[in-house]
Parts: sequence; C-alpha cells; structure tokens
Amino acid sequence: MYALVDCNNFYVSCERLFNPKLEGRPVIVLSNNDGCAVSRSDEAKALGIEMATPAFMAREIIEKNNVAVFSSNYTLYGDISDRVMKTLGGFVPRLEIYSIDEAFLDMHDLDYTDLLELGLQIKTAVKKNVGIPVCVGIAPTKTLAKMANRYAKKYRKNIGVHWAANEELIKEMLSVTEVGDIWGIGRQYALFLKRNGFNTALDLLSAPEEWIRKNMTVVVQRLFNELKGIPAIAWEFKPPAKKNICTSKSFGKLQTKKEEIAEAVSNYAAACALKLRNQNSCCRSINVFLQTNLHRTQDKQYSRSITIDLQTPTNFTGEIINYATKGFDIIFKEGYNYLKCGVMVLDIVPDDRIQASLFDKLDRKKNKTAMEAMDKINKCLGKEMVRLSVQGFEKRYRLKTEHLSSHFTTDINQLLKVKI
Repeated sequence: MYALVDCNNFYVSCERLFNPKLEGRPVIVLSNNDGCAVSRSDEAKALGIEMATPAFMAREIIEKNNVAVFSSNYTLYGDISDRVMKTLGGFVPRLEIYSIDEAFLDMHDLDYTDLLELGLQIKTAVKKNVGIPVCVGIAPTKTLAKMANRYAKKYRKNIGVHWAANEELIKEMLSVTEVGDIWGIGRQYALFLKRNGFNTALDLLSAPEEWIRKNMTVVVQRLFNELKGIPAIAWEFKPPAKKNICTSKSFGKLQTKKEEIAEAVSNYAAACALKLRNQNSCCRSINVFLQTNLHRTQDKQYSRSITIDLQTPTNFTGEIINYATKGFDIIFKEGYNYLKCGVMVLDIVPDDRIQASLFDKLDRKKNKTAMEAMDKINKCLGKEMVRLSVQGFEKRYRLKTEHLSSHFTTDINQLLKVKI
C-alpha cells in the first residue's frame, strides 16, 4: 500500500498559521510579481475565484468580499514544508517527497497495521506538530493513492482520510473520477478519451488492453496498470538530477538600465551554479535570454537569446557568471523596456565525469574548495550571506511583492510577536 499526503490549500494554510483571524475568511496567494491566484481558500473558491485568475481581473470580487491577498512567501512555505515532511518521515520507513506540499509514503512493511487508523494519526500529528491541515489517500498504487487523496478531499472532507482497502471501494472511487482528473492524464488525452466514450476512470479501466497499447503512450499504459492495482511507477528515493536548470523571473518593474539587468543575470547565474553543486553536476553550456513585454504594444519589442559552450564543464559560480555576463553583453540593446531575463545551464553531466580541456588554466581544485566553503557558510548563516561582488546587494530588479507576509520561522527579526 501507498499513501499520498497532501497539504490543504498549502500556501493559504501557511498564511493562516500565523494569523488565526484569517480562519473562515476568503484568502488567496498570488504568483510571482503578484500576478495570478495560485492558492485559494475554500471560501475564495466558493466566490468563483479560479486557479490562475489574474489578480486585476478578480479585483471587484476581492474588494466586495474582503478577500485577504498575499504575495508568495517562498521562504516561509519552504520551511513549513520541511517541517511537514519531517513529521511524515516518522511514520513510515520510506518517504518520497513529490512536491512542496505532497509526499508519497510506502506502507508495504506495515502488514499488521490498521492503515485507516494510521492515516488519521498522520493527519492529527501534522496538524498538532506543524499546524497545517492535510488529507491522506491510501491505496495499492501511487495513481490510486493520488485518486484516494482527491476522493478524501471531495467526499470525506469531515474525515480527511480515505483508504481504498478493497475492490468495492476502489471501484466506487474510480466511478466518480473523471478521466481528466486521473494523475498523469493531460487535457488533450482527456478530450481524446472522452471522444472515444471513456468519461470516468472506471470507463478507462474497462478499455481493451490492445486499444490502450495502440492508441496511448507508454506513460498512459503504466497508468492503466496502476488503475488495475499493479504498481508500475518506480519509487524515487531521491529526486532525479535535472538535465537542464533555468533561473528566470520577470522584473518587478520594466528595466532599461544595463547595469541593473546585468546584476539580475549575475544572480540568476549564481543560483544555477548552486543548483548544479547541490546535485553534484556540472554544465557544458550556458544560455542567456532577454525579452520585452509582448503585451505592451506601445513599446518597441525585442527578444534574444544566446548559447555559449564552455571550455570545461563547471559548477563554479564565478566562472558561470563570467560566461553569462559575456552572453548578456552580446544580446543587450539600449532603448528597450525589458520585462524579463534568465539563465539556463545545459548539457549537464556528473561532476565526477568531467573531461578537462587541454588548455584549461584554472585551478579547479582551489575553486572547488572555495565553493564548498561558501556554500557551508551560506547554509549556516543564511542565503547569499557570502556572494560575489558582481551580484550586488540592492536587487533593484526584484519581484513585486506588495502583500508579502513576514518570514516568521527563518528570520529572528521577524518572529511573531504576542501581546499579553
């Protein structure tokens, strides 16, 4: 058996954790640059605020119904997520973190355990230890566990736990799940399946295997087996290393000055370098891109990117920034209102399989020691406490966050204050 534990309206729940007055009040959390709604309380959903609704389009509803609005506080959410995952890890021998607010739990070694009772214990413990409400779905495969979690949210909301313990319960769950709501079925495949008469997961389960093999991809064939209770999705004990890494954000306001955009490019390059080191890998090439706002028809438009091959694969911050800024110098043009820039590191390889260039003159052993020391200091004292001077400190390009809450759990200067 597998369990999927999913935090309810996670970003909203994190905001409510430190402001109990928000309980019962409609709340939404916005995406980068305060753009679209990416997390909504049940009260906000009832008002008709859909996922990814632009904030300006929902302004009338927000003002009329006193909706609380927050900017995404990723530092806070990441720390709360870590606390949730540590609590979950105490219940089972194996845990797979699927996303910031979801995790799969392996229950195969719990033969003599009442799994429904265990699910209730998990739900209670997370709420008590961290303060975040969760739902738990338990089933024979990952796909069914995901479906059981959704079933618990929709039909067992008062309990918050659903254990698909037998064929009858699984069949009931499949019958009320539309094909578009099956984990891994995209919009186009959902439309294709409905055109062929498969409206629910139970309908899909009745499809001839020959038809599935002929008309579906290998991924959907695996899902088909999972729906039958046959595990077909591998257990990932740790996230697989990324093949490409990109750091890119829209500016808080349109930028025209080269030095300010160059600072952003340097910081994005540094972030990519850190991600490479965290997964013990290096990149062979770097892509830098720059663009204006295509929706501002009154502005001149410009979009350009460049890819630079490295002499030797690397994950050293200084070297990656150097290549990125050289690429930026080539593609930058004066006289434009720029909305966004970004850096991608490509052709990623393990750092223990590097083929050095014959003409490489850098002391890579020394650089590696320096990077290890910098990462260790930043991990202990705080993000980017040690950085290269070219990264700057002002970050005038930073995202717009007009509704940002405090970093209650990660900044001692922003600890919650209680008046007695």
